[in-house]
Amino acid sequence: MTIQQIKYAIEISKVGSVNKASEKLYISQPSLSAAIKDLENELGFAIFVRTSKGVKLTNDGTEFIKHAYQVYSQYESLIEKYSSGDGIKKKFGVSCQHYSFAVKSFVEMVKNFDRNEYEFALRETKTREVIEDVANFKSQIGIIYLSDFNRSTICRLLNASDLNYTPLIDCKPFIYLWKNHPLAAAKSINFAQLQDYPNLSFEQSDSDSFYFAEEIMSEEKYFQTIKVNDRSTMLNLMIGLNGYTMCSGIICEELNGDDCIAVPFVDEKYPNARMEIVYITKKGFALSTCAEEYIKQLKKYLNII
Repeated sequence: MTIQQIKYAIEISKVGSVNKASEKLYISQPSLSAAIKDLENELGFAIFVRTSKGVKLTNDGTEFIKHAYQVYSQYESLIEKYSSGDGIKKKFGVSCQHYSFAVKSFVEMVKNFDRNEYEFALRETKTREVIEDVANFKSQIGIIYLSDFNRSTICRLLNASDLNYTPLIDCKPFIYLWKNHPLAAAKSINFAQLQDYPNLSFEQSDSDSFYFAEEIMSEEKYFQTIKVNDRSTMLNLMIGLNGYTMCSGIICEELNGDDCIAVPFVDEKYPNARMEIVYITKKGFALSTCAEEYIKQLKKYLNII
């Protein structure tokens, strides 16, 4: 078994097609198929089952790919630390909920490395996918939040995925809305004041999505709700519909602009509402140089160093 074969198997599992994988790997389809066949013969089981629509992982293949990700991730970490410039690009990825401070910290981290030597990835995505990305070594760091409401569910999933979480900052919730919103001048805002305006939140795909919501108090029954998939759409709806969302109050105007503001949320129903922003990592794996620098930039932006 070779690192090259492991890389090939991982890529096929990602795209679900030998043909597509061969294009991405710059290898002929017959050569790729032969390499996987040799690997399967060595393992003594089939990794993939061929279908009319491509390939799917077998039960044994699913277990193999899980371990393959771990091996290949460690290989990439070795390349990053000890490579002498052999042309192989080092990889570093971050997955996060839609936090502008996470993006800003990523920007500052990238500035400190030679982008000709690295392949960087920043994935703003759904909460469960943030966790899965780190669990499957797609990203080395994930950024999410914990609250009294979601902590038990999220921590159970983190433990099952062999992940650790490290606290970054604890903050009170804010209402994020357009600077010309009727409530923009208020010193604080409660739920009763918001009943005439649509609540905006990032869409989650899970049946128990209120535990995976990016917005605190997801269990509240809102009078009006609109789901979105990206930050720019949310900002447009704040302006166009006087919508609002719940947030940490940590806003990067350099990236989000200054059309919207954060007003403290104060409601007697939730007197102790808090958001704990954390980063998650794989248990037992040392952080790369990029990961250490990214965490440093996060702490610098959040003013906790």
